[in-house]
Amino acid sequence: MHRILVIDDDQGLRELLAEYLGGRGLSVDTAPDGIEGIAQLRSGAFDLVVLDVMMPGIDGFETTRRIRAFSTTPIIMLTARGDEMDRIVGLELGADDYLGKPFNPRELLARIQAVLRRSENPSEPSSTLHAGPVSIDLDRRHAQINDTVLALTTTEFEILRILVANSGRVIPRERLMELARGEAWAAFDRSVDVHISHLRKKLGDDSKRPELIKTVRGVGYTFAVSNR
Repeated sequence: MHRILVIDDDQGLRELLAEYLGGRGLSVDTAPDGIEGIAQLRSGAFDLVVLDVMMPGIDGFETTRRIRAFSTTPIIMLTARGDEMDRIVGLELGADDYLGKPFNPRELLARIQAVLRRSENPSEPSSTLHAGPVSIDLDRRHAQINDTVLALTTTEFEILRILVANSGRVIPRERLMELARGEAWAAFDRSVDVHISHLRKKLGDDSKRPELIKTVRGVGYTFAVSNR
């Protein structure tokens, strides 16, 4: 049974989600704020976090930042509907998905299941991928550059996996997100750019050396070194 942590200051919503998700095969713990949520995450093994953006004390963005300092547990953020900036900031900080409020609990369940599938079941055959200094162990979902292990979110791992597996080929932006997320991507266009920016930082891409992930303007992205 997958264990989910819901962090939200709305007691009614916490109780609703605990009942709804708990009745559909998930074990649900809840926390009323970011501080308590982080403490629970540090003390227990969770498979996914559902996190509200607007909370008193430390908000969802700061909570995400602190979680990412010690954990790669997938995070689904609950954002104000239509607030694109909330979504962009959440992705920049390491969230794996988002859902606008108000929402249908059934949609949240579907997103939870999709993120869990992505985090547990790599779609490539069991093997290790190599391209330049990057290697990816698909069985363990473990990626590293040279001897440095990369702390990647679920979506970042999937994007890197696809780029490395297709090294030298240009993957269109929309196709990249569709492959990484396992669904047609109909959300705002900048989401994939945010994930790519995160990956570049974690790979150490900067002006001092050629980029590993290159942008093909108006098309998409390519991993710039060959498989080996």
